[in-house]
Amino acid sequence: MKDRYENPLCTRYAGERMQRLFSPDTRFRTWRRLWTELARAEHDLGLPVTEAQVDELAAHIDDEIDYAAVEAREREVRHDVMAHVYAYGLCCPGAAGIIHLGATSCYVTDNADLILYRDALRLIRAEMVAVLRALKAFAWRYRSLPTLGYTHFQPAQPVTVGKRACLWMQDLLLDLEELDAVLASMRFLGCRGTTGTEASFLGLFDGDGGKVDEMNRRLAAAFGFDRCYAVCGQTYPRKLDSRILAALSSVAQSAHRFATDVRLLQHDRQVEEPFGENQIGSSAMAYKRNPMRSERICSLARLVMAGAANAPMTASVQWFERTLDDSANRRVSLPEAFLATDAALRAMADVAGGLRVNERVVARAMMEYLPFLATENLLMEGVRRGGDRQALHEVIRRHSMAAAQRMKEGEPCDLLDRLAADPAFPLDGAQIRAMLDPVAFTGRAAEQTEAFLASLDLDAQEAAAMQPLAV
Repeated sequence: MKDRYENPLCTRYAGERMQRLFSPDTRFRTWRRLWTELARAEHDLGLPVTEAQVDELAAHIDDEIDYAAVEAREREVRHDVMAHVYAYGLCCPGAAGIIHLGATSCYVTDNADLILYRDALRLIRAEMVAVLRALKAFAWRYRSLPTLGYTHFQPAQPVTVGKRACLWMQDLLLDLEELDAVLASMRFLGCRGTTGTEASFLGLFDGDGGKVDEMNRRLAAAFGFDRCYAVCGQTYPRKLDSRILAALSSVAQSAHRFATDVRLLQHDRQVEEPFGENQIGSSAMAYKRNPMRSERICSLARLVMAGAANAPMTASVQWFERTLDDSANRRVSLPEAFLATDAALRAMADVAGGLRVNERVVARAMMEYLPFLATENLLMEGVRRGGDRQALHEVIRRHSMAAAQRMKEGEPCDLLDRLAADPAFPLDGAQIRAMLDPVAFTGRAAEQTEAFLASLDLDAQEAAAMQPLAV
């Protein structure tokens, strides 16, 4: 029986690794790791925490969590962190009395979030590199294939299919720069107390601030951070959430742009996204081959872009040292942004890896408009052969308008025939058609594509993404 709401991001779209990363098990075992490392630092720095107690905590980090006990305790005390302290203590009776010593709830909630968000960003990064690999192969294969360019979604000077793919890649590379900047700036909260003053630990360490600093250095290092925030309230700065969601929004923008281009090109079958042998495009129109995967990318991307406004609104109302009105919002907005971005990138990799180019359709679309696009070259050649520039411009303009009107009436373009038949135009039909090689109109598109692809070191990018995750 399914009589409760299920999040479609989990049931339909997001990948298993991202779902596991934001699962209750991962979150609460991360809490247990945080409590264990806190106890270890406290023991090493001389507080009344025994090595046996630290070992007991460490031995039970990965035990199956007794969620029934947690829920029963939370109903009683109305506090989720203390409910988990209680449940962990049931596993570790010898250490129960020192769990959470000197800490606030934000020690586990905020530090765990920092760990999970960092690892989620690394996973997003790896998925971006996978998309780039697929697009790189596609761009190289079609680096020299001429295709109609579009400005204002109107026919424009030809480019190549591969060069257009480089535009999609360039967007993602800019996103990688933003994401890397966020990752590089991330710091650990540490254990800072109720208002960030570390007063409780200063008391525990008999006023020795050096030991407090050393404790936080050890905690940060244990979880792969090289430093803590220099100052904070009870929480880490919520400005970080704004930066994270902005970076995810940027990725979503690139995914949306890619998917939109595919959708537009699939309209006349120039390109087509993958389509399964038994896939149904429409429940009513059996012939349909709709760009459903690209449409899904756009849908998920809009969710991420719209959600990016959540974090700045939350960051802007963090009163003084702490307020709790961020909690319920962040529990939903940040994990869902990661899950939706993950889903969009997975779909993007799927589309990019199986994108089909119908070369004859591409050629037909271009040749329909190439006579118009070639008129500047024809004008220059006519002048070179002794014609009057202004007079030839008028000849071309007049015949172009007439040919365009004919096309609006459903007839094929006859611009070249019109020019060849006009005695005022100094080129005959054969001379005109000799100038209509599509490759000649693509400029440096193929050269630019080759140079761009040669400059990419995706192996290095992949290595940068291969960092250990929490799951």
